[in-house]
Amino acid sequence: MMPKLKKYMPFTYKMMIPYLLLVLLTDVFIGYISYSMLTDSRTEMAESNIRTGMEQSRNNIRYQMDEIQRMSDNLFGSQPFQRALELKGTPFEIYLTMLDEIIPQITAPLQLFGNKIRFMLYTPNPDLNIVSGDNLDDPIITSDYYILPLDDITGSPWYRSLKDSKRDNLWLQIDTDQKLGNLSHVRRLVNFSDYKSLIGYVRITVSLEDLFGGFDTFPLEEGITLRLVEETTGDVLFQRGPANNSSGEGSFLRLQEQIPGSNFIIEAMVPHKYLTQDAGRLRRVIIAVCSLSFLVMTLIGYVVARISGRKMSRIVGLVRSFQDGNFQKRIRFSGNDEFVQIADSFNDMASNIQGLINSVYVQGIQKKQAELEALQAQINPHFLYNTLSTISSLANLGEIGKVTEMVQGLSRFYRLTLNQGNVYIELEKELDQVATYLEIQRVKYADAFTLHVDVDEEILHMQVIKLLLQPFVENIFKHAWFGETIAIRLTGKRVGDNIELKVIDNGIGMRPEVVKRMMQGPSQSGGYGVKNVDERIKLRYGDAYGVTIASFYGGGTTVRLLLPAGLQGDEEL
Repeated sequence: MMPKLKKYMPFTYKMMIPYLLLVLLTDVFIGYISYSMLTDSRTEMAESNIRTGMEQSRNNIRYQMDEIQRMSDNLFGSQPFQRALELKGTPFEIYLTMLDEIIPQITAPLQLFGNKIRFMLYTPNPDLNIVSGDNLDDPIITSDYYILPLDDITGSPWYRSLKDSKRDNLWLQIDTDQKLGNLSHVRRLVNFSDYKSLIGYVRITVSLEDLFGGFDTFPLEEGITLRLVEETTGDVLFQRGPANNSSGEGSFLRLQEQIPGSNFIIEAMVPHKYLTQDAGRLRRVIIAVCSLSFLVMTLIGYVVARISGRKMSRIVGLVRSFQDGNFQKRIRFSGNDEFVQIADSFNDMASNIQGLINSVYVQGIQKKQAELEALQAQINPHFLYNTLSTISSLANLGEIGKVTEMVQGLSRFYRLTLNQGNVYIELEKELDQVATYLEIQRVKYADAFTLHVDVDEEILHMQVIKLLLQPFVENIFKHAWFGETIAIRLTGKRVGDNIELKVIDNGIGMRPEVVKRMMQGPSQSGGYGVKNVDERIKLRYGDAYGVTIASFYGGGTTVRLLLPAGLQGDEEL
């Protein structure tokens, strides 16, 4: 029986595993590099856009601050304007002076400046007319000017800090500037003759939103925070965007731009999610491209493996047919590669094996058959000799009737033995042959023995090699008889895929060493038929089958024969 063939994975498919791993690692590496480069490029572009916007805001603020600085410079350097501020006289003279010298100097910059500003003049001259203008607590709606008494600011902290120091010409957030988001330029006006006598203060206030010039270049809705910081104190003068960004430096990119000629810094806090806002889309695109690449390479690898695998499968099929004993198959491949050389080598090997089978295997079977026939032939003369000897003894005693019965039994026995030349016989006929033999022996021994047959009906028509049981029954009469009578029992049953036959007697039995010598071959203790039957079973069915003897000296013997069930003789040849 041929062993069951194991399932296997084609070698070409096994080679696809490292191939696919290599493709996967390559795709992952390329995808990672591409993702990193694109993300870095996007981050640099976003950072560059923010820096460009900061530079534009810086330039815009610096330009407006310079314009406001020029306004104060013009007032500071104008002698007519200074004399008008110090003028003492009648109300009419003061009125005319304001119309001719003061108000034109103040209103001209308001008309020229692009954004809305508040121009405030604080004067210690009580004769000058007061111009109150809009409410200073309200945001700057339109450009306006104010002429106010100096006493209005003498109690303010910013005035006291400037009065007691030499600081001047400053940009500050004073009074309501911080609340309204404004920035003021403050400058002291002094007498032109001694540059010491105070003649007033100029304060020009501008909205920081106007100063920045809009926030179109800063996508504040994306979480960016823009602010104006006083460098020396660190105070935040103006801020747009989320207020909580200023404390999370680890999650934000801080960009700074110094406003030349001032202590102000434009600072932008850019969240990393804005810098990498396209990373998710880029990641999805790269994963999709790499996945598509992997699938395409997998398909290409599968097609190549499939083409090579077909040739390999044909070779494996040929090897399996050899394993099943079919050496007539041949394979042919076109081309000039390794598969062609393998196919030619297999074809040559098959031809050589076929020749060896014809010269060795078939001859071995013929030799085996000859050995079986020789063993079979040994049984018949042995039994015939014993029976004729008994017939001769009966004839000498004048037992003509018994001689006739024995001759007739001998005739029936050999008719069953010949079995039309077949090596195999049904178990039922084998039992009939044993019964015929016992009839012959009953003539000689009268009724000194009893026979009990217990064989399952399902195995009666199964084929066995002939003359299996008779030699063991014959040994009972030759070697086991002890006393006046003996009992013989024949049993048979199916055990799994096998047939188990037993020949049991209650004779004298044998010692273990005698059983061992009997299984090894003929001896003075007998065993000719035992060895013969055992060899015939093993030659026909294999070493797994044969004869086993169990005997107890003084207690009888059991001979067990194990045969395959349901096998026909022609199947084993």
